[in-house]
Amino acid sequence: MTAFDVFNGDADGICALHQLRLAEPRDAQLITGVKRDIALLQQIIPTQATTVTVLDISMEKNVDALQSLLAADVPVFYADHHVPGDIPQHSALTAHIDTDANICTGLIVNRILNNQHLRWAVTAAFGDNLHSAAKEAAAPLNLSEIELMKLEELGTLMNYNGYGSSLDDLFFAPDVLYRKVQPYENPFDFITNDDAFKILQQGYTSDMQRAESIDAHWQSESCALFVFPDDPFARRVSGVYSNQLARENPDRAHALASLLADGNYLISVRAPLNNKTGADELCRQFPTGGGRKAAAGINALPADQLGAFREAFSRQFSS
Repeated sequence: MTAFDVFNGDADGICALHQLRLAEPRDAQLITGVKRDIALLQQIIPTQATTVTVLDISMEKNVDALQSLLAADVPVFYADHHVPGDIPQHSALTAHIDTDANICTGLIVNRILNNQHLRWAVTAAFGDNLHSAAKEAAAPLNLSEIELMKLEELGTLMNYNGYGSSLDDLFFAPDVLYRKVQPYENPFDFITNDDAFKILQQGYTSDMQRAESIDAHWQSESCALFVFPDDPFARRVSGVYSNQLARENPDRAHALASLLADGNYLISVRAPLNNKTGADELCRQFPTGGGRKAAAGINALPADQLGAFREAFSRQFSS
C-alpha cells in the first residue's frame, strides 16, 4: 500500500506540494506530468492507495477516478483553483476548492498552513501570473524589491519548465524539479545553490528572445492571436509568453497557438488582466479545452478549427 502525491507540473503545483511536505513530511509516490497533463488520478489503483493528496489539477477532469478512490474509502485531500464541477460528497474527501481569479493552489495551501512557508506560496502566485496577489501575500515577509523580483523570476522559471507537449520538451521532468526543490525550506537558498535555476534561466532567456521576434498573426483593439511554429521552444514559452503579453497589454486578451507535430495546435489563452474572466468559457467550447477564468487552454485544436477559434476568441473578448 502506497501514499500518493498528485500534482500539476507547473510552479503552482510544485510549490503547493513543497509547502505541504515541509509542514507535513510524508514518503509518497509522485504522480505528475507536463502542465497540460491533468488526467492523473486514473494512474492510481484504489486498492493500492493508503492516502492521496491532489494539488492544482481539475477535479472535473478527474471525477471518475476520484469517485473510484472514494468508493474504496481512500482518504483524499484535494486543493485546487480550477472549476471543479460537482464536488463529490464523501467523508473520505477533504476538498479546498477556491475558483477566485486572484488565487492559486499555492495560496490555498498557504491559507491552510497559516503562512508557515509563505515564500513558496508567493513563488507559486508569481508563477501563475498573479503578481498583485503575490505582492499582497508577501507583505508580512517585508522583502526588499530585489528579493521580490527574485521570487517572481523563480516562479516564472518553474512555470516555464512545465509547458510542453511531452516531457521531452522540458528541461526537467516536474517530479525531478520537485525533488531538486525539496531540500530547500527557503527559496532563496535554492536560487543560490542549485544549478537547476541557472539552467532554466538560460533556457528562458533564449526562448523568450525567439518568441518576441514573432509578430501577431491577427489582432484587434481587444484581442491578439499569435501563431508559433512546431518547435520545442514554442511549446515551452506558450504559457510564460502569454503571461508577459497579458502584463504588457492589460486591457487586451491574448491567445498563443503553437503548432504540434501532428498538425494540431496547442492553445494558451489569457483574459485581460484588468478583467480576468472568460478564458475558461472560451476554451471549454472546444474538445480538450479547459482551465480557469483568467488563464485557460486547449491541448489539441485541429488545424481546420483555428479560424473558428479566432472567431470565438474575438466574440468572447470583444470590447
